[in-house]
Amino acid sequence: MFELNSRSTKTESTDLRELLIQYFKYWYLFAIGALLCIGAAFLYIRYKTVPQYLISSSVLIKDKDAGSSATTAETLGNLGLIKPSGNIDDQIGILGSTSLMKKVLDGLNLNVNYQIKGQVKDVTVYWKNLPFYIATDDTKKPLTIPPFIIQPKDSLSFYYKNSIGEENAQGKTLMYGENIQFGSSQFQVLKNPLYSNISKIHGPVLVNFIDTKNLAEAYCGQLKIETVNTTGSLLKLTMLDAIPQRGEDIILDLLELYAEESVKYQNQLAISTIEIIDQRLKLLTGEITDVEKDIAEYKQDNDLTNISSDAAIYLQSAKESSRRLEEYQTQIDILASIESYMRNGNDNRLVPSSLNIQDPTLSALISQFNANQLERKNLLRSTPEDNPLIVNIDRTLADLRSDLLENLKNIKNSLQIAQNNERQNSYRSQSKIAKVPTAERALLTINRDQGIKQDLYLYLLQKREEEALSLEAPISNTRIVDAPSSTNYPVSPNKTSIYIGALIFGVFLPFTFVFVKNQVNNKITGVSDISKLTNTPYLGEISHNDKNATLIVGENTNTSAAELFRLMRFNIVYQTSGRSNKVILVTSGKQGEGKTFFTINIAASLALAGHKVICLSFDLRAPRLSRNLNLKSKKGITDYILDKNTTIAEITMDNPEIEGFSTIGSGQILPNAGELMTHPRVGVLIEELKRSYDFILIDSAPVGKVADAYGLAPYIDTTVFLIRQDYSSKTEVKILDDIYKNQKLNYPMAVLNDTNAKNKYGYGDLAG
Repeated sequence: MFELNSRSTKTESTDLRELLIQYFKYWYLFAIGALLCIGAAFLYIRYKTVPQYLISSSVLIKDKDAGSSATTAETLGNLGLIKPSGNIDDQIGILGSTSLMKKVLDGLNLNVNYQIKGQVKDVTVYWKNLPFYIATDDTKKPLTIPPFIIQPKDSLSFYYKNSIGEENAQGKTLMYGENIQFGSSQFQVLKNPLYSNISKIHGPVLVNFIDTKNLAEAYCGQLKIETVNTTGSLLKLTMLDAIPQRGEDIILDLLELYAEESVKYQNQLAISTIEIIDQRLKLLTGEITDVEKDIAEYKQDNDLTNISSDAAIYLQSAKESSRRLEEYQTQIDILASIESYMRNGNDNRLVPSSLNIQDPTLSALISQFNANQLERKNLLRSTPEDNPLIVNIDRTLADLRSDLLENLKNIKNSLQIAQNNERQNSYRSQSKIAKVPTAERALLTINRDQGIKQDLYLYLLQKREEEALSLEAPISNTRIVDAPSSTNYPVSPNKTSIYIGALIFGVFLPFTFVFVKNQVNNKITGVSDISKLTNTPYLGEISHNDKNATLIVGENTNTSAAELFRLMRFNIVYQTSGRSNKVILVTSGKQGEGKTFFTINIAASLALAGHKVICLSFDLRAPRLSRNLNLKSKKGITDYILDKNTTIAEITMDNPEIEGFSTIGSGQILPNAGELMTHPRVGVLIEELKRSYDFILIDSAPVGKVADAYGLAPYIDTTVFLIRQDYSSKTEVKILDDIYKNQKLNYPMAVLNDTNAKNKYGYGDLAG
C-alpha cells in the first residue's frame, strides 16, 4: 500500500524554518530584551561610567656611553668617573616608581579633589579650571578633614559649609586667603591665577582631601612605559585620565622631575669624587716636593750631571719593574685611601670612585652603596630616622660597607702579592747593574719615583677637571621628543562595544528563555516534533479556528481552514482509492485534541465532493458529535447494540445543511461502554452502513485514556490520529508510534491540529 508522506524511507534533518517560526512567535520578548538592555547600557554610559582620555608622550633617554657623533652638550654631560646606570629598563623602573609619581601629585596639588555636584552624579574637575584652589601647609600627610562645600560669591569672598551630610549645618562667608582651622589642621582657599574666565562663577563645589600615596599607586598602575624599538632608547608613555589637562600636566611634570632628579644625582656623585681627588692631590703634591728636594740634595752631594750610557739596557729593565711596583703601590695607596674614607668618613656621604682600580665587583658595590645612600637621603626629607624603611636601608648600608671593606682588603692583598713578585724581578735586574756606580743608580731611582708621581698627579688633575666641568654643566640625559597630548575624544568606555554587547545580551536572554522553555516543554510545537518521535505517515494539518462554530466547511466556504480540509480530503480519497470499504477511525491521545471537530469537517468536505458520508459517535463515554451538530435523537449506537429491534433508520440523522452527510449519535450513556465495543452488533452495524455509504467516519474515544478504539480495529480501514499543537504532549505521539510500529490499528496517519498554517502557507480568508 502507498503510504502518504512516509518518514520510514528517510530521516529528515531539523526543519530550520520550523525552528525559526518557533522563536519568531516570541519576537516581542526579543524586542523587549534588546530595548531594555540597550536602555540599561545607555544609562550605564550616561550616569555610571567616567569617560577616559588617552594621554601620550615620548622621551629620549640618552646613553651615557655616547659615541663620537654626540653633541658638545652631551659630551660634557658624560664627563666624570662614575655615572648613573644607563640601562633602559632601570630608567623605566625609575620613571614608573610610586615615590616619583607622589612628588608629581604633591607638586600639582592633587591631594585635594574637587567635584561639581550634579543631579545624578558628581563630576570631578581639575583645580586649574576653577576660580579657586585649596592650599595646605603640609602635603606629605593627608589631612583628616571631612568633605565641605565651596561656593564662590564674588572676586573677594566665598561661601563655606562643612558637614555636608547634615541638613542643619550652618555655612559662612569667608574671604580668600583666610585660614580655615579644623582640629590640628588648617588650610586656605585662594584665588586661582590660572583661571581666566573671571566672570563665570561655578556652582557649589564639593571638596575633600585624599591620600596622594594611594592616588600615586593608582596612576602608576595606569601608566604604561614602553620602548618604541628594541635597539634605541626612545620611550613612549601612555596613561588614561578623565581630565585631559590633568593627565598632560602629570606626565609633563613626571618627565621634568625625572630629568631634575637625574641631574641632581649626577652632581652628588661629582662632588663626592672631587673631594677624594682633592685629598689625593694634596698628598701627591707633598710627595713630589719631597722627591724634587731629594734629587737636588743628592746631585749636590754626589756632584752628578747625567746617567752612564753603559747601564742603559739594564736600567731600562729595572725601570719597567720599578714602574710596575710603583703602580701597584699607587693602587694600594688608593685602596687604602678609600678604606680609610670608609672607616673614618661620615656615614651619610657617598663613596667616591675607585679611580684606576679596574675591578667590576668593587665598582658594583660602590654604585649600590651610593644608590642606597641617595635613597636614604631622599626618604629622610619626608620620613623620620626610626621609620622601618630607613632602618632597613641602614641595615643594607652596613652590610654593603662590610662587603666593601672586605673587597678592598682582598684586592689590596692580591696587589701586594703581585708587588712582591715584581720586586723579585726588580732584584734580579738590580743585580745585573751591580757595577753601575751606586750614586748614579740611586739618582735614577729618585728620578723614576719623581716621574711616576708626576704622571699620577696629572692624571688626577685631569679627572678632577672633568668632574668640575660635569658639575658646572648639568646636562640631563633626558629629552622630551613629543610633549604630552590627549586624544580629542574619550577612548573609554567603548560605547560601540557596550551597545553591541547589550544588544547581544538582550537577544541572548529571550533566546535562552525560549530555548529552555522548548527543552522543558513536553508539548508538540510543530511537525518537526512529530517527525522526530514517529515515522507514522503525515496526513496534513488544520489551522487555528478563530470562530466558535464547529462546522466550518460549507459549500461556499473558502477559508484557509476549509481549504486545508479539502486538501486532506484529496489525500484520503487518493490513499483509499481502489478499495470499496472506507471505514476511517478518528482518535487521539486525550480529550480536547479536536477529533470530533476533525470528524465533522472532513465528513462535510467529503459530502460536498459528492460522497455519501456517515459519522458514528463511538465515544460512548463522553459523546459530543450530535451535540456539536445541534442534532437531537433519543436513540443511538448503544440502543442499537442492546436492542435487536432497533433499526439503523431509527438512529440515523441527516444533516439539514449538507446533503449526503448523516450522523448516528452515541445513544444512552452506559457504565460498561468498553465492553460494548466487542459486541457482535457493532460489526453488523458497520457492515450494514458499508452498503449505503461511501465513507464511514468513527469518532472514537482517546486511545491514550481507554482501550475502546482498539475494540473497533477489526472493522476499520484507516486510522486518523489527532495531535494538537501546543496542547498534545510528546507522550501521545509515542502512543501513535507504538500503534504504527505494532500495527495495533490499520494504516494510522497523523493530523496536526490548531497550527499557524494560515500564516505559514500564506492562506487567507477567500470567501466570496
